[in-house]
Amino acid sequence: MEKVRASAGQQVWESQSMWSQAADAAKRTIARARMAGLLLGIAAAGLSTAGVQAMTWNAAVGRSLVFLGAASAGLAPLAAARSGPTSLQNWTRLRSVSEALKSELYMYLACVGVYRTADAARALLDRADRIVMDAADLTYLTTAFIPVARPIPAVSDVDSYATVRLAGQIHDYYRPRADLMRRRTILMRRIEFTLAAAAATLGAAGAAFGAERASAWVPTLTTMVAAVTAHAAASRYAYQEIEFSRTAAELDSLLARYKTECESEAEADDAFVGNCEDVISAQNEGWMAKWSAA
Repeated sequence: MEKVRASAGQQVWESQSMWSQAADAAKRTIARARMAGLLLGIAAAGLSTAGVQAMTWNAAVGRSLVFLGAASAGLAPLAAARSGPTSLQNWTRLRSVSEALKSELYMYLACVGVYRTADAARALLDRADRIVMDAADLTYLTTAFIPVARPIPAVSDVDSYATVRLAGQIHDYYRPRADLMRRRTILMRRIEFTLAAAAATLGAAGAAFGAERASAWVPTLTTMVAAVTAHAAASRYAYQEIEFSRTAAELDSLLARYKTECESEAEADDAFVGNCEDVISAQNEGWMAKWSAA
């Protein structure tokens, strides 16, 4: 019986690895496309202005810069297209499958709910099959990956679930991710401030000293500020920071109550694990929806 349980768990764990890798690859593609679109948009604005100004002292250099600016402007939407609705939808569905498989596996290993019975292994495989079948049209995106060699989570009951799954999510994922999003938000704001300050300074210089070359950069820098602001809004750094922090706090609260009010009854254990997985699932679905809608 134990061998059957271990085999079923390993099978789902390997399947989850493939879906997770596919989701990670899809997200990287989207993030790179958005970053490429941002950099190309900034380059287009800067090179075009620099090219026009360079024409007065070196026509060849000026034309080259204008050409590069025009090329950047033309390539920007092509790069951004890789983060379009279809790509976003595929990524969110891949991640949803991965997280659903992981959730089922942890409940199975903790032996809660439907996984208390002698048919737990069959129930796990049946549920895993249904999860995968709901996204069968995306299976081709997972075929390029092989399961990562990793031990199955060391969970055998609710206590080990609380230690491995819950504490691990709080300390090794949600809090570090919240800190990363905070740093990215700060970086975007600093870039916006620097560009806006440069535009204000050049505008003042142009007005005070009649420096037309300086004034010409004001709309260019304003365009760059808008591009950075749009990128930050699309990436939802601030929203993700809040969501990761909030989820860590909710899980911390559930863990604290479990440790102080832990009961041996099966229903209490089922409710605890179910509530934890609901919080994790809600956070995953929420930030993916926001990230996709941006």
